[in-house]
Amino acid sequence: MEYMTLERIAECCEGTYYGKEEYKKTEVAGIAIDSRIIQKGWLFVAIRGARRDGHDFINSVMEDGALACLSEQVLEHPAGPYILVKSTTEALKKIAAFYRRALGIPVVGITGSVGKTSTKEMIASVLKEKFLVHKTEGNYNNEIGLPLTIFGITKDHEIAVLEMGISDFGEMHRLAEIANPDLCVITNIGLCHLEQLGDRDGILKAKTEVFSHLRGEGIVILNGDDDKLATVTEVNGKKPIFYGLNGGTAFASDLEPLEMEGIRMTLHLNGAAKRVTIPIPGTHNVYNALAAACVGSALGMNLEEICRGIETVETISGRSNLIQKNGITVIDDCYNANPVSMRAAIDVLSQVSGRKIAVLGDMGELGEQETEFHREVGAYTVSKQIDMLCCTGELSKEMAQSAENCSDGTTKVHYFSTKDALIKALLPKIRKGDTLLIKASHSMQFSEIVEKITR
Repeated sequence: MEYMTLERIAECCEGTYYGKEEYKKTEVAGIAIDSRIIQKGWLFVAIRGARRDGHDFINSVMEDGALACLSEQVLEHPAGPYILVKSTTEALKKIAAFYRRALGIPVVGITGSVGKTSTKEMIASVLKEKFLVHKTEGNYNNEIGLPLTIFGITKDHEIAVLEMGISDFGEMHRLAEIANPDLCVITNIGLCHLEQLGDRDGILKAKTEVFSHLRGEGIVILNGDDDKLATVTEVNGKKPIFYGLNGGTAFASDLEPLEMEGIRMTLHLNGAAKRVTIPIPGTHNVYNALAAACVGSALGMNLEEICRGIETVETISGRSNLIQKNGITVIDDCYNANPVSMRAAIDVLSQVSGRKIAVLGDMGELGEQETEFHREVGAYTVSKQIDMLCCTGELSKEMAQSAENCSDGTTKVHYFSTKDALIKALLPKIRKGDTLLIKASHSMQFSEIVEKITR
């Protein structure tokens, strides 16, 4: 890491340095909160978690070569220097904010109700055609994960693509203050975290908190087909850049689904057009590509470079990841779920040839309308002529019952009281040529189903 001496870290997080003077000018090689990954010369930040207290590991990490640690408590006979702070989690955020500004590279911030991660992957894939890119990995998009992502930026990186996920008001202010994005992309305003945010207007308000923390002449890129985002006509005195199927700076025409091979489209950008193939199925991935095209164009990339990036994007585990094994195809989309992403995934499944099986579970954090949303997904599954629907989860009882009520027998509906019962009944039913969609909120741990099916 550049610029980050122990003295500077203590200053930016308003901490008190304890240790030998000779170490104050030493730069840390890295920063982490996990004692298992600490390397020689790193700074260990002791976080108090629900199950473990990082302070219990301070002695061991110092013995293993950590340069110093961040602590909320005075240390007796420390094995090396440390910085005392009131809150290590708040200190972590302050250090990350300082480091992001010290590096000075452009940052693309991504938020939205659905599709943040897949859009982030698409944008990073496009930008890698011209820049050395650092991006959010896994689910490191919250008030702990975002700082850790920023600490992974090195002097060689030319741009960072950072995902920002929230569930309540005020969170985006805190995240965007850390990330201080030069460009901001909002994918959509959907139906998630309704317990905290109330309705889609509340979600719009919470997501657009990011506008207060744009860097300099910040560029805002929005999905113009989203009715809520379409109402944003000005941000900090500038007009947003819009994309969508229905027009904008970037738009698509002549969509050609290729089943599990992806989707082909004509990309229109700044008056130019080019035929391009997205190697991931689903119309929602067209939106991801359009967002990436806008970002690439804003950063000086040409249409050829942008299309190369779109055509080489890869999926990641748990998010529309295609697994082909034992003569079947599994759409592994079990990382998370809400009504919008459920329908999008069912749309993808409906386009394949062969038998279509949807294995669905509960969607979380939907507030007072959770029952109705599950019923709507059940009815939607039947309307798309899915051959078999297998459900488990308390809320998914409503999904299964709704599907049963709507079905004329074309969709076979099965509800199971436990995940184990579902797996036991499902495995003998699967045959070569089937395509299975596996989707539920992360708490349902449907990755176990994916593992059993594909082993």
